[in-house]
Amino acid sequence: MAQPIRILGIDPGLRNTGWGVIACAGNRLSFIACGSVATNAKSSLAERLVALHDGLVRVVDELRPDEAAVEATFVNRDAVATLKLGQARGIALLVPARAGIAVAEYAPNLVKKTIVGAGHCEKAQIRMMIGVLLPKATPASEDAADALAIAVTHAHHRASATMARLARAAAITP
Repeated sequence: MAQPIRILGIDPGLRNTGWGVIACAGNRLSFIACGSVATNAKSSLAERLVALHDGLVRVVDELRPDEAAVEATFVNRDAVATLKLGQARGIALLVPARAGIAVAEYAPNLVKKTIVGAGHCEKAQIRMMIGVLLPKATPASEDAADALAIAVTHAHHRASATMARLARAAAITP
């Protein structure tokens, strides 16, 4: 049996960035840890981004994931909120990449479809299915449950994500 790999799922947000780590050995998944990095709404944007950075660096340093997955941003009606979310997402992409960890990105609807079976569902359904897929998981927040869902999605789709990354690298290399 292959050595299990650790997958870090990240659900970016400026208020709370959820994170979850699972182990994947073949088609067997197991829960390792989850939580969220919270920021102070009264702090400046720069201070909040630093808090997200430092919190995610601690997670990467302590749990040593082999791969990471981040939820892609969807554009909503509030351009300012979308921009701030994009900045938080930049931190979520940067931290594992700086640690030398390959990072995949997944659309929210793909995460929902992978976990629940439908591209549109309620957060409560995701949390319930995470309890089924990872019985030892104890997410204290929706952000942590969503991060675990992103990690599980990567576990299911990682072969195609790896192939796409290798194809991009081959296209760049002369």
